[in-house]
Amino acid sequence: MAKLKKTIGNLCIIFVSVFVALLVCEIAARITLNPVDYLSPKLISDDVLGIKLPPGSSGHDAWGFRNKEIVKTADIVAIGDSHTYGNTARMSESWPSVLEKLTGKKTYNLGMGGYGPNQYAYLFESKALSLKPQTIICAIYMGDDFDNAFELTYGLDHWKYLRTPEFPPLDTWDIWERDRNLSFNKKIRNWLSSNSMIYRLTIHGVFQRAKGKYQIQHAATLYEDTTTLLLKDKNIEEAFRPRRLLDNLNQESPRVREGMRITKTILKNMNNVCIAQNISFIVVIIPTKESVFSKYILSNDQMPLHNILAPLIANETSARESLIDYFNKENIEYIDMLQPMQNAVTTERLYAYTAADMHPNNNGYRVIAETIVKYLGNK
Repeated sequence: MAKLKKTIGNLCIIFVSVFVALLVCEIAARITLNPVDYLSPKLISDDVLGIKLPPGSSGHDAWGFRNKEIVKTADIVAIGDSHTYGNTARMSESWPSVLEKLTGKKTYNLGMGGYGPNQYAYLFESKALSLKPQTIICAIYMGDDFDNAFELTYGLDHWKYLRTPEFPPLDTWDIWERDRNLSFNKKIRNWLSSNSMIYRLTIHGVFQRAKGKYQIQHAATLYEDTTTLLLKDKNIEEAFRPRRLLDNLNQESPRVREGMRITKTILKNMNNVCIAQNISFIVVIIPTKESVFSKYILSNDQMPLHNILAPLIANETSARESLIDYFNKENIEYIDMLQPMQNAVTTERLYAYTAADMHPNNNGYRVIAETIVKYLGNK
């Protein structure tokens, strides 16, 4: 019995020591590093935006956005989703931050993951204009912005003025439904990602390269509806998850077409307000990862899920052409990021080295910023 008590006592000492060590490391990490660069944002519900980050969240400004502080005025205001927020990159590596460094113009980032055209319009009116900018840049992500526009318009009554009688309101619209359907293990990992710097530094930092390589090599068995493009001679190792993107871009879908109509209406209204206030308004078109690698995907017809990838690329091409035609008709300035991203894929990795996240990395965001700088310089 005495031996058992001693063993239990030693185990308790080890447990307490490990706990204290992790706690000290966690505190040290939060003091020396910016939590916004590592912890996943914890969102809450909102009747207008659908979801939002609580103001004053760790590492974010008082408005709840990824900036050091709220400014009284900004030369440039960037509005967008996670591609503008800068998922998978540090705050200083998001394209609005890089744009500020390259131009020397104060740039305020109004990007937030999960947002779409409706949220862009609300932030434009409630936040962006109050900063009295010279330029407002609105980034449209081809992968899900049209679907987001439809869901918010027909899911929240605040946006019913954008509805048409053809579509009834969504009876069961619920932004948190996908989270509730996650496995217990996934929920635990998500909690750790939002609350533990040590977890993020270890899993998404120290071991990210090895983890990413393993994920890409075993993507088909690790993740549902995931495929890979492996071209050693081109230095390309990429994973793709195209099925949902095809649903979001299917040009034969009335829901997608309605989402595109809503998106175009919102952007036109934003442009008209900017014209009236002598503000330069520019739409940045951000392509899906699949379209960026379309040249290599379409020439590899034996690639798994090619029957999903090919129509996805074709539908995205049609959607992009429709947007550009509309912008030209309505005199809305735009920058298409497809060609610049395609030009850079063989010289450097532009996307996060993982099969679980399809966002650009710091290199991809830099290409976006450099393309915008070039456009502004030619105006």
